[in-house]
Amino acid sequence: MSLSRRTFLGQSCAATAMATTPGSVWSQTILKLGDAKLITLSDGNLVLPGSMVVPDGNMAAATEILDRYDVGPDQFRPECNVTLLQTGDRNVIFDVGAGPNFMPSAGRLGDALAQIDLDPADVTDVLFTHAHPDHLWGLTDDFDDLVFANANYYIGQAEWDYWTDPTTISSINEFRVPFAVGAASRLSLLSDRINLIQDGQEPLIGVTALLTPGHTPGHMSFAMHAGKDSRLIVGDCIANHHLAFEKPAWHSGSDQDAETGARTRVRLMDRLAVEQIPIIGFHLPNGGAGRVERRGDGYEFVSEDS
Repeated sequence: MSLSRRTFLGQSCAATAMATTPGSVWSQTILKLGDAKLITLSDGNLVLPGSMVVPDGNMAAATEILDRYDVGPDQFRPECNVTLLQTGDRNVIFDVGAGPNFMPSAGRLGDALAQIDLDPADVTDVLFTHAHPDHLWGLTDDFDDLVFANANYYIGQAEWDYWTDPTTISSINEFRVPFAVGAASRLSLLSDRINLIQDGQEPLIGVTALLTPGHTPGHMSFAMHAGKDSRLIVGDCIANHHLAFEKPAWHSGSDQDAETGARTRVRLMDRLAVEQIPIIGFHLPNGGAGRVERRGDGYEFVSEDS
């Protein structure tokens, strides 16, 4: 099924209207990373039409898989997990959530920060995996002021170039035009303070950027290292705990370039399973922390008890 802007916006608004009561706000310590601490913070959840996830021509096979996870094929409510890294005198967050103007079920990061007594003014660094609304629009408040006013900001060069290119709005898929408009307006506020990073670069000590494109042109994951400890923040290059794991080669409607997204997913899944690198996924369940295990021809997300 093709997904037009009208279809997407209509289904999303209808779905959100049935699920506008915000979920519980929680914070969860994930693990010690050397002397550092990782905490996942809930920004709430999204409410998405099934066409954003289930690929064309695979509805029967997808439904069989989703049934095992008690997930219906018509609507998805993925968690939104913002990761906080506390190390030395640094409070580093990866993505900033959806803010107040995307979906009523999301935009809860401020409440989660308050729950752990962290003022947004004390956030020292913000690293973006990509510039989709649920990862970027929390950059500003209702008055269009920066929420994390004292932070240093980092984003991949390719991601910045794509969303700040004036031609993107006319070339992007129709239903994503609001994404492009929102990204351009928010990123313009960072033009004099953004740090543009490349694949393999270490923007902060112990944090390495890894280009994982497809979901967006310049999507970045971030590998964190401290002594023998490591963990990969995967953002949305692995965007759910069911179809993306069992059928990583399937195209996903949530990826802007579905073919590249599938190649990235297959390659990354294999590496994560072989090397047993623990991960945090923005839309994975139970705070997003876990690991990838090989299961037959596919993989399984093993959630981590924290």
